Parts: sequence; C-alpha cells; structure tokens
Amino acid sequence: MERPSRQRQREQETERESDEEAVTCPECDSDEIVTDADQELVCEDCGLVLDEQTIDRGPEWRAFNHSERQSKSRVGAPITETMHDKGLTTTIDWKDKDAYGRSLSSEKRSQMHRLRKWQERIRTKDAGERNLQFALSEIDRMASALGVPRSVREVASVIYRRALKEDLIRGRSIEGVSTAALYAACRQEGIPRSLDEVAEVSRVPQKEIGRTYRYISQELGLELKPVDPKQFVPRFASSLQLSEEVQSKATEIIDVSAEEGLLSGKSPTGFAAAAIYAASLLCNEKKTQREVADVAQVTEVTIRNRYQEQIEAMGFR
Repeated sequence: MERPSRQRQREQETERESDEEAVTCPECDSDEIVTDADQELVCEDCGLVLDEQTIDRGPEWRAFNHSERQSKSRVGAPITETMHDKGLTTTIDWKDKDAYGRSLSSEKRSQMHRLRKWQERIRTKDAGERNLQFALSEIDRMASALGVPRSVREVASVIYRRALKEDLIRGRSIEGVSTAALYAACRQEGIPRSLDEVAEVSRVPQKEIGRTYRYISQELGLELKPVDPKQFVPRFASSLQLSEEVQSKATEIIDVSAEEGLLSGKSPTGFAAAAIYAASLLCNEKKTQREVADVAQVTEVTIRNRYQEQIEAMGFR
C-alpha cells in the first residue's frame, strides 16, 4: 500500500496534467494556447497572457555562440551506430587524473586500472556483442585508412547491423561482411572509392569482398547506382597536381564517351584515368601513363585501351 503523501503527490500531478490539457482562453474561449520565447502561456488568437510564471525547463546557463554552448553543455555524446552499445555506456578515462587535473596516487591508479579493465569486460555480455564490437571497430579502422567522412561510417554500421539481423553473416567471415558493408556505404553516399582501394586496407581478398558485397546488396535490396567515373576525376587530378582546366576537359571527355556507349562494362577508375591522361595531353600538362596508372591503381594497358576509344569518340585521330 502506498504512503498517503506519495498517493497525494500522484493525484496532484494527474490534476495538473488534466488542467494543462483542458486550458482555454477566458477572453475568447480559444484552445490555441502556446508558450512563447519568454516562457509565458499566451492565447494565439487574442494575445491574452494566461500565465507569466511557467517553469523554464531549459538549462540554467546562457550561451551566445556554438562553442560556448558546447563547453557549458553537460549532456553526453549523441547516439551513434558505430559502437556496439550505441555509445550509451560509461567510459573510464585513461588519464590518471582527478576532476581538478591533479595526478592520482599509486593506490588510486591501480584501482582505476582494475575498474577500467572490468568496464571493458562487462560492456559486452555475450559472443554476439563481442563479434559486433569487432566488426564495427574494423569498419572504423578501414574508414580511417580510406579517409572517408563520418557519415559513411554510420551508414556502413547500419548496413552491417541489417545484415546481422537478417542472418546474412552465417558462413561468412566478419571481416568480409564488414568490408563489403563499408564499400556499399561508399557507393551509397557517393564517395569515390574503388574495390581495389577498399581491398588494400582490408584483411580479406578482393574476390571475397566482391562476392560478399553482391550478396548483401541483393539480399538487403540496396539500390546502388553504377559508379560515375567523374567522381574520381577531382581526386586523381589533385594527386597528379593538374589544373582545373584538365579536370573540366576530362569531365567533358567522359560525358562524350558515355553518350557514345563506351562506358558500358568498363572499370570506372580506368575510364577516369584514361580521360585524365587524354585531357593532360590536350591541355599541354602532359603526364605519363605510368604516373596516371599509379595514382588510379590501374594498369598502363587499361589506360592505353580506354584512351584510344575516348580520343576516337572526341573526333581526334
């Protein structure tokens, strides 16, 4: 049986909630009651102030810019899909210092070391969570090596979680599925990263990545468009220190070649590399086929073959 004070408190809260729901304007009988910027209860129709001493549920401090707001805020980090527990658990800092920045004693340091160790152990309750933690850490490691933005890591983590939920990982390696999820996320977000580049930072062969990627994209219904070779042009041109004029010419060559139907069935990286090589010759900023091939991670033979086709499409013999 509840205490009388607790029961009375609940009754008061219920009455207060019913009063807030049934409040109407005594002047015009309107129920369009809103709370303005000064935390006053105001009738939206006639402007009558019903209550000017409402509770301000915001923070007790004021901030005038974003950095000041960030420094004064006492909430934790936002939920993220890149961590197996979505970042909701407590993390014990590795710095052996107290809240005032003073170093801890040796006894406290050993105690914090034990707490930190047990904190890491209890964050994962079973093998499934440990495997998810390993997979997400692999995605984060490869994404850092590829230099892709945070949004791609979030999308890759969501794709991996979906594959895990649909039981698509059974019979496949965790590294292979996580790499395939990262490659699919790059494709989905329009970040130009080739399968060769992703395979370089992965611990599984390229053939397995491609096979797993095709499987999960089909099973999860990922609507991924073909890679546009123009996405690779700025990065390749920047690595080769070529001008904007060369980039514009390479984009034009790709557009004309694609209209002629030469892009079908061709590697987008090789097509972009050949266009950059052709544009560098036309703009008198000559680069050798070997230099372009090294940047694009394709062979010189690929550049020569695509280059001949593109030059003929442009009307140059």
